[in-house]
Amino acid sequence: MEHKHKNTATAAGLLVAMGIIYGDIGTSPLYVMQAIIGNDPINELMILGGLSCIFWTLTLQTTLKYVVLILRADNKGEGGIFALFALVRRHAKWLTLPAIIGGATLLADGIITPPISVSSAVEGLKMLKTKEGLPYVTDTVPIVLVILTGLFIFQILGTKVVGKLFGPIMLLWFSMLAITGLLWIEHDWSILRAVSPHYAWALLTSHQAGTAGFWTLGAVFLCTTGAEALYSDLGHCGRENIRISWIFVKIALLLQYFGQGAWLLHHQGMLLGDRKPIFELLPREFLFTGICIATAAAVIASQALISGSFTLISEAIRLNFWPKVRLIYPSDQKGQLYVPSINIFLWLGCVGVVLWFKESSNMEAAYGLAITLTMLMTTSLMAYYLHIKKIDMWWILLFLVVYISLEGAFLVANLQKFSHGGYVSLFIAGVILLVMYVWFRATRIKKDLTEYEKLADYVEPLKELSRDETIPKYATHLVFMSNAGRVSDIESKIIYSIFQRRPKRADIYWFVHVDTLDEPYTMDYKVTVIEPDDIIKVNFKLGFRVEQRINLYFRKVVEEMVARGEVDITSRYKSLNEQNVIGDFRFVVLEKFLSFDNELPLMDRLVMKFYFFLKQFMNSEDKWFGLDSDAVKLEKVPLIIKPISRCNLRRVD
Repeated sequence: MEHKHKNTATAAGLLVAMGIIYGDIGTSPLYVMQAIIGNDPINELMILGGLSCIFWTLTLQTTLKYVVLILRADNKGEGGIFALFALVRRHAKWLTLPAIIGGATLLADGIITPPISVSSAVEGLKMLKTKEGLPYVTDTVPIVLVILTGLFIFQILGTKVVGKLFGPIMLLWFSMLAITGLLWIEHDWSILRAVSPHYAWALLTSHQAGTAGFWTLGAVFLCTTGAEALYSDLGHCGRENIRISWIFVKIALLLQYFGQGAWLLHHQGMLLGDRKPIFELLPREFLFTGICIATAAAVIASQALISGSFTLISEAIRLNFWPKVRLIYPSDQKGQLYVPSINIFLWLGCVGVVLWFKESSNMEAAYGLAITLTMLMTTSLMAYYLHIKKIDMWWILLFLVVYISLEGAFLVANLQKFSHGGYVSLFIAGVILLVMYVWFRATRIKKDLTEYEKLADYVEPLKELSRDETIPKYATHLVFMSNAGRVSDIESKIIYSIFQRRPKRADIYWFVHVDTLDEPYTMDYKVTVIEPDDIIKVNFKLGFRVEQRINLYFRKVVEEMVARGEVDITSRYKSLNEQNVIGDFRFVVLEKFLSFDNELPLMDRLVMKFYFFLKQFMNSEDKWFGLDSDAVKLEKVPLIIKPISRCNLRRVD
């Protein structure tokens, strides 16, 4: 898989960026102003102050932090919190914690976004009235559930064809936002005074109870929740396509927000109730069409979050943050990925959110709290990235002060939502965080305590075993998957498997190691012939976004070695050798289980028990490496972390 940097903008790239990246942030006008006004009477300070906060949030948070600054931190053209972590992890081990927290909260956000986006759009149907003045639709929950269920079922097929429609639909959506917003701004040009930060300051420092005053930031933050997606989807669209398309998107969003503000100014003193400002801006004869376009945009926003979650999990697996679940590539298009277990998890989460909260206005309480933590974690990782890039310390401190203050204020304001539904997103994030921490910690425990031996000490014994005809031949080519990264090392468990568990005589012993790199799309390998036609070691260096298809890659390596005359793979059986029949290949994968013979501290014991509990629901090692099941031997070996030192056993004669 070859990756090319996309540092130049193209018309096609701009359209793709429109369809993939801006779904979340682009559907925010469906609910942001409604969340700011809440259940209070519409008043001028709330309108102008809210608009001012939106303007400066989109400018400072989305534009300056993400579009201008963070897009610079690309990992060979890839973005996202795990791609950023891969850039800095070798410099500081402690950065693992913010990476895991950021990944967990971002995944939790993927469960809240589809319900709130689709519900906000579909609830516009309540505004369609019969001749008697009654709404055609009173309960939108079944419609929302049908749309979301269909969307998750559709993931199985891949989105290659429909993906081409995303750009034009989102272009139509943003054009609708801009035009309808501008038409209402023309009713009252004075609404543009809200650009002044004076109104934001006046609102945030006003002594109002409930959700007003400073606490309005909890609702304002919803306008920038999709900013993290700008960075996460860097690899799909390229930096310049994102930056240029953002100019149009930001103008369209601001025109819509200010248009809604102009409409609200004409309805001061009234209660907003169930009315949605975005649909009030539409001409009555265009209302149903507008609702359909809004629903399509919400589905696209949901699709972007789902696809992003699949990519996030695939990266987490290769960074040892997540169990090795099954990954499926439904098409040959780059970035097309389907993770069945995560698809079911997200669907159950979305259905649960819809059934629990029922209306989008209730979901707003659960939305925003988790993603605020993601942004804070990205800020901390970015600050360290600037440090290793030798940026002046004063600029780094300025960056930290500005964005920790800004995002800290959003976090404090969002904490008010905790008892009203914010606990839902934090609970989901907490479960994901627990799984990530346990998997990472357990992997480190296993890695730190794996015993290695010098392969050179076993060259002669392996050659003698290969020639010992008193032992039945196990395979012509015996391939072991090894964790030993150094060419000179081999795990003691592999040596035990070859010589003691059941002597495994083979003509050629292959030891294959896979090293996951911090770069996304590297596909390199190195062959070390330790003993010609007897012992060969192959080290694969694969990027953290490369699919693990070791069976295919190994076959390619063998073909290239044969072409170079480095190895003879014909069968060593005399009758087969004379006919030039290729010898059989057999893979052996060692899978560890937790031995009873362990004395562990309580915390480590809990971590390892939970790790092996999760492992029984996951793919076996051979399936993860993409090995053919009929040519694989899966051997279970006990994992003894700390042997029991005391055994009060007494012999009685």
